[in-house]
Amino acid sequence: MRQVLDETDRRIAAALVASPRAPEARNNLLLRDLPATDAVGSWIAHTLLRVFPTAFRWTAGLLSPRELAELASDSASPTTPAPSYTHLDVDTALIAGLAEDGRATYTDLARRAGTTALTARRRLEALVEGRVLRLATELDLALLGAQTEALLWIAVQPGALQETAQTLITHPHVRFCAATTGPANLIVAVAAADLDALYTFLTDTVGPLDGVTAIDTTPLLATVKRTGLIRH
Repeated sequence: MRQVLDETDRRIAAALVASPRAPEARNNLLLRDLPATDAVGSWIAHTLLRVFPTAFRWTAGLLSPRELAELASDSASPTTPAPSYTHLDVDTALIAGLAEDGRATYTDLARRAGTTALTARRRLEALVEGRVLRLATELDLALLGAQTEALLWIAVQPGALQETAQTLITHPHVRFCAATTGPANLIVAVAAADLDALYTFLTDTVGPLDGVTAIDTTPLLATVKRTGLIRH
């Protein structure tokens, strides 16, 4: 059977990170740029109310407890209060430089920020220790054996939302989890070995959860940008 998708079948999911101190960037995208894009027929926007800490400790279930402990040996516990941090103007330039090139040297970042390499290193160490800045490694999920990705739009009873999210983020398939506005109040990004593994996750993990009332599964056909990295 041959199936032809028309324009209404083509959907793009995107997460927009906007500073609450500069809402004009978000408003310009939603109210000016999207309406001016000929290829965009319609869009729906929701607000992420709470992002649950999943992505920075996601392992796809491939690492042993000992390996996880060794990797986390130099990392502070999420429950440990972060050291006090005072923002300096140079920090903004350093963060922008890292966002553009995560492999930039201290010398390159210092040149961009108009400071010395020593100051750049000290400020970045302060940013990391203060948990203002976190570093992530981007890799092709297929190398980990994850051939199937999907977004799950889950409707959960409000009283069970926190418990449901905390249960799901412990599963190796879950890469991202957040409470959101809209008909589905929980969005979950899943990476599985294949469609059969995704089916098993839906039936054996999500299905038995008491608070779940509905679920909409959207397979991801291609990823253009992830963790701040644009794929060409």
